[in-house]
Parts: sequence; C-alpha cells; structure tokens
Amino acid sequence: MSNWIYVFIGGGIGSLVRFGIANYLISPNAKFPYATFVANIVACFILGILVSIQLKEQLQNHHALLLMTGFCGGFSTFSTFSMEALNLMQNQQVGLAFIYIGLSVLFGLLFVYFGFKIHQHF
Repeated sequence: MSNWIYVFIGGGIGSLVRFGIANYLISPNAKFPYATFVANIVACFILGILVSIQLKEQLQNHHALLLMTGFCGGFSTFSTFSMEALNLMQNQQVGLAFIYIGLSVLFGLLFVYFGFKIHQHF
C-alpha cells in the first residue's frame, strides 16, 4: 500500500477521535478550550510511546506513517490551538490565553516524555 494511503487512513481516524473528544468535552460556558487541550496532550503522550517503540526498531515504516504522521497528526491540532489562543486574546482574556499557551506547551512536552519513558519500561 502507498505511504500516502497510510497517512490518509491514520489522519482520518485521528480526526474522528478528536471530533469525538470535542463533542464530549465542549461546553458552551467553558472559558478554557478543554477539548483541544486534552486532544493535544493525549496525542503527545501517544506520540511519545510511538517514538520509543520506533527507536527500539519495533515499529515498521508503514506503521509509523499510519500512527505517528497520520493518527497523531490528525488527532492533535495546532491550528485550532492557535485560533483558540487568539480568540481568548481578542476577548480580553490575555492572561487566560497565556496560561493556555504555557500549559499546552509544558504538558505537551511532558506527555511526549512520559509516553517515551513509560514505553521504555516495557
């Protein structure tokens, strides 16, 4: 199967999972964009595990394309994160915007690391 197909299938599945999380976590009264935050952090955790698997040469290239590039790429969403941060700033919630940005970057890095380290113990 073509590499393009693996990325396409993984991206579609990742996008559907993100859509499900958004529908489950979205609240019209929420001041914080929880759905995108959770999707990005979970995607970082999964990516950390997959990188660790790949480094141990236990992940074939087509699986990496399907899961890392496709699924994690479709599941996480930097564009939505950026738009939500800008919306917070435009709504005069600059402090909350910077909290969102800082927490997203910090937790993203931590959860890639946690996923990587957790897999190394197996």
